[in-house]
Amino acid sequence: MGEIRLSSEKRLRLFTGRGYPELADDVALELGVELTPTSAYDFANGEIFVRFEESVRGCDAFVLQSHSAPVNKQIMEQLIMVDALKRASAKRITVVTPFYGYARQDKKHRGREPISARLMADLFKTAGADRLMVVDLHTSQIQGFFDGPVDHLFALPMLANYVASKVDRSRVTIVSPDSGRVRDAERWSDILGGCPIAFIHKTRDPRVPNESITGRVVGEVQGQTCVVIDDMIDTAGTITKAVDALIEAGAADVIIAATHAVLSGPAIERLKECKASEVIITNTLPISDDQQFDGLTVLSIAPLLARAIREVFEDGSVTSLFDGLS
Repeated sequence: MGEIRLSSEKRLRLFTGRGYPELADDVALELGVELTPTSAYDFANGEIFVRFEESVRGCDAFVLQSHSAPVNKQIMEQLIMVDALKRASAKRITVVTPFYGYARQDKKHRGREPISARLMADLFKTAGADRLMVVDLHTSQIQGFFDGPVDHLFALPMLANYVASKVDRSRVTIVSPDSGRVRDAERWSDILGGCPIAFIHKTRDPRVPNESITGRVVGEVQGQTCVVIDDMIDTAGTITKAVDALIEAGAADVIIAATHAVLSGPAIERLKECKASEVIITNTLPISDDQQFDGLTVLSIAPLLARAIREVFEDGSVTSLFDGLS
């Protein structure tokens, strides 16, 4: 009787949708792997079709798709990819979403509202995802929405170390654009050696999206280089109003630092016209050529994603990537 050999060798496979293939290419290069060939197209009525061109049986699959505009299409395509992998007998499926869509809908502000961030987690679980990997969630509680492991990656060390290389730390104040980001400001302060923090007292009408009223600066910013931090820049209204408030309060310079550049509507014009000397973001979302401007710095998130993917694949510790950051 012929000998039957059972292969126990693990195989890492990286997949990407059509939302942001450039980031997937960068991650694949960091990992030293090839993207798995995939056919994907839209039917005339907008339905999405996906098929993998190679066998995925028994592989450790990582499906990378950032939820850029049009958000619903990118999410649906990723869900379909996960379903295809599950039905093709992939051993483990990790959904990698550098920007997690619907993260701002993480709780009910009033009656009869959805908690869409929870629905997102349920959809990925139902599709067949075993694990989620995300970067800088809008609120950490979203990790609890998914019934399985969630790797919450932080861009903060990369952003903070870049800022530290550019400024005089003795004259830096970290500024939260509202009271909700003060804890993040404290983490920035720790990395930059205990520099002071401040925040902007802000109000918001929950019935009016993408609009806030910026109030007074709480904290000493006179003569300081102020670094305004946030998890995302959408229409840039909040963060540019914060810049104005800081300049009026006597700040010597203002730098903006954020992870996710959603950049909707008037965002680019607002950032160009504001008095910040530099806007620092990561490429968790695609930045088109017409969104580039003088003073914009884009840091690559690909090395961080690749390191986390490798740790998961090798059953290592993703937490070890952020030792000292709590």
